[in-house]
Amino acid sequence: MNHIGKSNIGILIIHGFTSTPQSMEHLFKAYKEKKYHIEMPLLPGHGTNWEELNNTKYKEWLTALEKSLILLKKRSNKIFITGLSLGGALTLRLAELHPEITGIIPINNALIFKDFRLFFVPIRKHIIPALPAIGGDIKDPSAIEICYDKNPLKAVDEVKKLCDLTKKELYKIKQPTLIFKSKEDHVIPIISATYTYEHISSEIKELYWLENSYHVATLDYDKALIVKKSLEFIEKI
Repeated sequence: MNHIGKSNIGILIIHGFTSTPQSMEHLFKAYKEKKYHIEMPLLPGHGTNWEELNNTKYKEWLTALEKSLILLKKRSNKIFITGLSLGGALTLRLAELHPEITGIIPINNALIFKDFRLFFVPIRKHIIPALPAIGGDIKDPSAIEICYDKNPLKAVDEVKKLCDLTKKELYKIKQPTLIFKSKEDHVIPIISATYTYEHISSEIKELYWLENSYHVATLDYDKALIVKKSLEFIEKI
């Protein structure tokens, strides 16, 4: 999905692992109303079946997002990136690679994992193709996330590789940063947000705690708050 706006601001929106841009629709609509230029691509391996995701490398996600950045640069002179979960990790990585980015807004970003089972993924991925899904961690019972019903392990290993690389180079991030973190998140531990906040080099940075959402906060009770705070951040920067 994309939107050709009338502003000098461009926004790259990145969805999460096994999910689709549907999880980011509230942000898309809010930015569209502000007449921002928007690129919200479907990441490779997503929106089809989990088997396809299991054959996708993290570099393919970055390549697709680089193409979106090129499109935004043709229309905007100030570019912000926001992403949820895996999208948050990709947001951080793009900021490391592109110091010209104006600002970033990671939401419940992946980076550090505490589940001990993940340490065995490099071995288990050759034995078990997938585990039960991790999607749909939402407090609001009326909200639904469109996502796969399986968690493909080869792709999980790609997420870990991306996060390990991103973690090593967090110091490269100097852009203004607004980090959203749900206090109750059943997928990504709190340390992913606090470690990110402590190790980026940004002079302007804020860690904003979400009190009433689980992992997929962009579809949860705090979705309007995320919209409000992110718009304030963008306009201020």
